[in-house]
Amino acid sequence: MEYNLQKQHDKGKLHAIERINALCDKDSFCEIYSGVRHNCTSFGMEKKDIPYDGVITGFGKINGRKVAVYAQDFTVQGGSLGLMHGEKIAEIIDLAIKAKCPVIGINDSGGARIQEGVDALCGYGDLFYQNVRASGAVPQISIIAGPCAGGAVYSPGLTDFIFAVDKISQLFITGPKVVKSVMFMDISAEDLGGAAIHSQKSGVAHFRAQSENECYEQVRKLLEYIPHYYGDELVKAAKFKFDEHKKEKDILSVIPENPRGGYDIRKIIEDVSDDETFFEVSKEFAVNCVTGFAKIQGRSVGIVANNPGGIGGVLDCDASDKIARHVRYCNSFNIPLLTFVDVPGFIPGPQEEQKGIIRHGAKVIYAYSEATVPKITVIVRKAYGGAYIAMCSKHLGADFVFAWPKAEIAVMGAEGAIGILYAKELSDPNKAAEVAQKSEEYKTEIMTPKIAARRGYISEVISPEQTRARVVQSLEFLENKVSADCVCKKHGNLPM
Repeated sequence: MEYNLQKQHDKGKLHAIERINALCDKDSFCEIYSGVRHNCTSFGMEKKDIPYDGVITGFGKINGRKVAVYAQDFTVQGGSLGLMHGEKIAEIIDLAIKAKCPVIGINDSGGARIQEGVDALCGYGDLFYQNVRASGAVPQISIIAGPCAGGAVYSPGLTDFIFAVDKISQLFITGPKVVKSVMFMDISAEDLGGAAIHSQKSGVAHFRAQSENECYEQVRKLLEYIPHYYGDELVKAAKFKFDEHKKEKDILSVIPENPRGGYDIRKIIEDVSDDETFFEVSKEFAVNCVTGFAKIQGRSVGIVANNPGGIGGVLDCDASDKIARHVRYCNSFNIPLLTFVDVPGFIPGPQEEQKGIIRHGAKVIYAYSEATVPKITVIVRKAYGGAYIAMCSKHLGADFVFAWPKAEIAVMGAEGAIGILYAKELSDPNKAAEVAQKSEEYKTEIMTPKIAARRGYISEVISPEQTRARVVQSLEFLENKVSADCVCKKHGNLPM
């Protein structure tokens, strides 16, 4: 097969076949359905020969394990999707489900092939249907390696992980020309739907790379952390390293003396994980929380954490969506969940209320409650109000909840509580000493983790340097966890 490589190279992009070969292990890719052609006879299409109908499909190996792959070829009819093009992609997804392997799509397309009319829409519909069938059965990964507009965005939107590349990736429902004609607004494709926009602001893209080759390395790395099909055993490294002495020392110095001080929760995650194994997902979006994967004793674990280094670690709409989606993905593929809690609450104010913080926050509660995988929670500092409940508390089915000695667990912080309970006394200068005494009593008698421990809401109060050992022991104990709670129903109604 001859490919028009130079046309892509002139744009600073790899050709579809080069992308597949860069992604897969050397000489492992096997193309199928290369002889497929479009079957449209309208608008002069009968005279066109569209090789492999603009999309290369097949299977290969990544890190020695099988994968299904497809790559749209922008040099062939602009990578546009017609009926047979869509059918080829739908077929490779269906084969991935049957063969129990991940499916990776490299998207580079001008969208629906207008000349094919409703047949092109049929191609998209069949593709979307297979995306939904595959969800939770095999991992679905989308690489945006060019334009992705209109209906074309919904297939990536239905997949588990989206990878974007700077100055190459573009995703939007309607392009700049349509925006200008309808809204009279001049905007570039990059500002409308470039990699940075979707990694930082919309949260549509989970990973961003500076080059195509870096992107393919990210995909290969992700596949080292996740099961390759539902029922697959957790990915486990043959060897692992953990610098016990260094990390036990580090973890003691992470949280600042100032109870309101910010810090990067990733330091605690890294101090508990095997050396250099934390692999973050959606790093640039909703920075008040952190999600990703790590290895603990060589075995993959899903990580969720509040991040006080980003707007205090509060739960807002974006953070809630980010956490809930990651929890549901891990539960779908039986990846244990490790949650680090330092949360002052759900964010207050009209802006988030109008965006629907109630609806979005409910997703976190739903996702954790629904999850049947091993769930381990570590409260490292604050756990206030509804956010305490939502962040995988005992009440939502956490198997083990550990708290550090200085953790604060309450409806709200001391200052807010005293302001409500002793509002009259606060206005009287003569009662300042009494107010100060009540504030101290609230801290020592209400907020202490010992109260929660007495009620059985905390499995154990542990010192920071004990965290790794407790997590390891808990994961080992829960390795063969089986959920006994089975309510007869078709499915729940997830807050959307």
